[in-house]
Amino acid sequence: MRISKSMSTQNAVPKSPFERMASGESRFPPQKQDTQPGKEYLMNPPPQYSSPDYKPSNKLQGKVAVVTGGDSGIGRAVCNLFSLEGATVIFTYVKGQEDIDARDTLEIIRKAKSADAKDPMAIAVDLGYEQNCKSVIDQVVNAYGSIDVLVNNAAVQFQSDSLDEIDDKRLDMVFRTNIFSYFFMTKYALKHMKEGSSIINTTSVVAYQGYATLVDYASTKGAIVGFTRSLALQLVSKGIRVNGVAPGPIWTPLPVASFTVEQIVVFGSDVTPMKRAGQPIEVAPSYVFLASNQCSSYITGQVLHPNGGTIVNT
Repeated sequence: MRISKSMSTQNAVPKSPFERMASGESRFPPQKQDTQPGKEYLMNPPPQYSSPDYKPSNKLQGKVAVVTGGDSGIGRAVCNLFSLEGATVIFTYVKGQEDIDARDTLEIIRKAKSADAKDPMAIAVDLGYEQNCKSVIDQVVNAYGSIDVLVNNAAVQFQSDSLDEIDDKRLDMVFRTNIFSYFFMTKYALKHMKEGSSIINTTSVVAYQGYATLVDYASTKGAIVGFTRSLALQLVSKGIRVNGVAPGPIWTPLPVASFTVEQIVVFGSDVTPMKRAGQPIEVAPSYVFLASNQCSSYITGQVLHPNGGTIVNT
């Protein structure tokens, strides 16, 4: 299995985010990717998806977990920690554009998986359409028999200074990827989920604060909050918990593929109390917490906020 050079060296004793902050290294090198979704293997420095400080404790032993957009960024870190915690992991990605990142992630979780977990699976798919989402769930159930954890995480974003720049084609793409897929994946996954299962939706700090140049993206993230809260109430009688995670600025391919070079250089350092962007490994434990019944059995309809200290009205 091919592993890109950047991925194979990214966790060779990297400085922790706290060490970077203390030494004043809160800025990123100038860089820009011109296509979405972005590619993690091209990023400098590579995002941190793991940490030697993380100590797994079999929180997800025997579980089958599906993560959309799991090939890179937060999704990759979630897949890695789920595997370390004993889950069998399946993730989706965009064929062609994310092939290298997907191969790298598949190798990562193969190495991380416990002895009794089944082999992981990567599924190439456009999740914006109902039939495609049904197909993903069918493949998972045919291979593994059930679904215990669903993480809806796939997303795209584009900047615009005016609504005049947002046409129906783009609006359709953003909403299909960022919220339609959450509905469709959940609709079909629920047919195979039982009491004790968990659904986790990735929203964003911009759902609470707004963002002037990300109006369509922020709108989908606000919809995800409403979706999470309402679905939690609908499923509480079935013993299925539904929660969300609202990250702040996190070093992933998404901003590199959508922000300007000038924005990337100061990414996160200009908007958070911690004066830096977060790393995917700093967000992924929130998903482990919400997926684990031993940690969060009394939590549903809630959103966690790993955002570098930004206070939001929840």
